[in-house]
Amino acid sequence: MADPKGFLTTGRETAESRPVEERTKDWNEVYVPGSLLPIISKQAGRCMDCGIPFCHNGCPLGNLIPEWNDYAYREDWTAASERLHATNNFPEFTGRLCPAPCESACVLAINQPAVTIKNVEVSIIDKAWDNGDVVPRPPERLSGKTVAVIGSGPAGLAAAQQLTRAGHTVAVYERADRIGGLLRYGIPEFKMEKSHINRRIEQMRAEGTKFRTETEIGRDIDAAKLRRRYDAVVIAAGATVSRDLPVPGRELNGIHFAMEYLPLANKVQEGDLTVAPITAEGKHVVVIGGGDTGADCVGTAHRQGAASVTQLEIMSRPGEDRAPNQPWPTFPMLYKVTSAHEEGGERIYSVSTTHFEGDEDGNVQSLHLTEVEFADGRPVPKEGTERTIPAQLVTLAMGFTGTDQENGLVAQFGLELDARGNIARDADYATNVDGVYVAGDAGRGQSLIVWAIAEGRSAARGVDRYLTGASDLHAPIRPTDRSLTV
Repeated sequence: MADPKGFLTTGRETAESRPVEERTKDWNEVYVPGSLLPIISKQAGRCMDCGIPFCHNGCPLGNLIPEWNDYAYREDWTAASERLHATNNFPEFTGRLCPAPCESACVLAINQPAVTIKNVEVSIIDKAWDNGDVVPRPPERLSGKTVAVIGSGPAGLAAAQQLTRAGHTVAVYERADRIGGLLRYGIPEFKMEKSHINRRIEQMRAEGTKFRTETEIGRDIDAAKLRRRYDAVVIAAGATVSRDLPVPGRELNGIHFAMEYLPLANKVQEGDLTVAPITAEGKHVVVIGGGDTGADCVGTAHRQGAASVTQLEIMSRPGEDRAPNQPWPTFPMLYKVTSAHEEGGERIYSVSTTHFEGDEDGNVQSLHLTEVEFADGRPVPKEGTERTIPAQLVTLAMGFTGTDQENGLVAQFGLELDARGNIARDADYATNVDGVYVAGDAGRGQSLIVWAIAEGRSAARGVDRYLTGASDLHAPIRPTDRSLTV
């Protein structure tokens, strides 16, 4: 145990953010560099080393949280990094982007603020990179088997790294011009600087993983031909079909899916563009959708110089404390103020968009909304609550409905889908096509980064066993496992 009295004597402290007026003028990460190290050992010491650590249940990766908390408390960063990497390929991603269901399941959180598990995690991995503890781990011998991984998001990268280290020759196919999937073009730079992805890719290259960018399976390469070329295939193409809003005026210029808007801002940061073709500069911006992607649009609009930013959510505002029907250790629905919300803008709950209006040139100018209440689980408009707000740029951030089927990948493989439109798989993550496996959102549906990495690791075990007859790879979850919620 780290500090036996730490949870009694030390209060919760989190990473310090840079001032709003400073950080909205650039695209660097919002936290003060180095602000965690002076406090993180004591924060790790708040871990109670519970007899039954429920943080393990909250985390689908099964992270060994009490163990690396203890090492962090003792400032044994090398041992902490080894324990952290035992279950997580990319802790610098999860330490920045995961909503930390482990903290919701922390035993201390029953009646006190939870241990800052996420901050401890990112401190360990950043220290590991600084100390040179993160090195390539190429296999001792090659199996002679080849694997294609379709998609380079967190699920695809995790599967590829696991299979490469198992001795298989792995090639990752990515339809974009850079590796990373939504980590690269869906996550703004201020949430995770892309240098973190770049150095992981270099580690994977040194281990032997091959990368093929600007290659879309289904369009550039026939999926059936790809299957014949490789001994096994892992589909980790994500759930990239955005949920639309079919209301009058949707066809107006200036209304875009979030995944049309966010990647362009990231391409500016990559140096590909000088100015984003879709920009919020000087415009009244409305973001439809109250989740993390919506918050990413809010923060991006602030940095582009929006005249105003309004975020709409059809659900009612969550409470700031656990509701009685969401008891510990489940992951509760709480009112969350992200760094983007700290920077300004208005958030409106319990409203639904009825239609858009435009000018004579076909550009959106306003949005009509109405308050709603729920009856039998469906939103019902409240009479007399209609109003209009200015909207010159609208981003739709209402989630995703499934994997892309228009590119031919599903049809060319001959894949079966489940009732929710995801690619169906068995207990080993295998599809109905021999040698073809699926991991991440393409099989699970829209989910969190920590679930994607867990799925990539688990699918890799299924593939390894298919290729060799047995596997020692870590498989933290089954395809049927779900978040600890009610």
